[in-house]
Amino acid sequence: MKRDITPLLKDWPYQPGQVNARLITDSAGAEKVQVRVDLGLLQMNAEGRPDGELPFGFHSLLEYFEARLDGEIDEVRDESKESSKPASPEPRKGKNARKSSPPPPPEGDESESSDEGHDEQREEARASAEADFKLTPEDCRALREEAAQFYQRYVACLALEEFDRVIRDTTRNLRVLDLCAKYAQEESDRMVLEQFRAYIIMVRARALASQAIKDNELKAGVLALDEAMDSIKRHYEHTGRPKAFEASEEVRMLRSMKEALVPKLPISQKDELRQRLQRAIDTENYELAAILRDELKQLKDGV
Repeated sequence: MKRDITPLLKDWPYQPGQVNARLITDSAGAEKVQVRVDLGLLQMNAEGRPDGELPFGFHSLLEYFEARLDGEIDEVRDESKESSKPASPEPRKGKNARKSSPPPPPEGDESESSDEGHDEQREEARASAEADFKLTPEDCRALREEAAQFYQRYVACLALEEFDRVIRDTTRNLRVLDLCAKYAQEESDRMVLEQFRAYIIMVRARALASQAIKDNELKAGVLALDEAMDSIKRHYEHTGRPKAFEASEEVRMLRSMKEALVPKLPISQKDELRQRLQRAIDTENYELAAILRDELKQLKDGV
């Protein structure tokens, strides 16, 4: 078996100063993200965990810890933690896994009472699990290593303009930050990832805005950028560094994108009439101005 990848690398030369990425399909029909680096080639699954592992049978280690936090499973014994291979080929369903729809319940008060009872049981299970839930330094280290894989993938997907996948992976990594910030045993583990929060928020907003532009939903793009800047501002205020907001490179990039996007926003009918009215007044075309005033009065608010 030939294991030398030199021919592959020659067919795809490395180009410094940019993300060299491509999307391919393997022999089984699964999509893979490839990244050409200076010393070789990275390949990641386009779906699920980038390395294809299923920690404890879950799609990711994050989903495993979230399931524990939700009271869905008990803690796995230490000897089980030695392997990340699943006990069965079917991954277990975590928070983001798509669940099949249950059959419709029979009509009547008994079904409603049963649903309420199950809701109460789930809440009790979560409260009990959350009271005892802590992330050890080893847990946090493993989560950071996993998050680094998703970082590699979403940077490549951003270059490929696979914006939905960027949104998915950045949203997922923000959940890692939230989980560690709230449940890590050690202060250092609670804080070490926070230095990346503004960056992840910024990348996610860029992907949201870019997708909105592709969908010709420019207002949604501006809204995504504004919400991201608000989130970054709250982050710096929460961490006691409010002045860091104005100096943030992430905020500068978001503002720059917004400034480029705002002039492209469609003008509402009311704004257009106002502009025409002002031009009519400026040119002393008072007859037209009177007509435009009447039209403005007839328009409903918000048009």
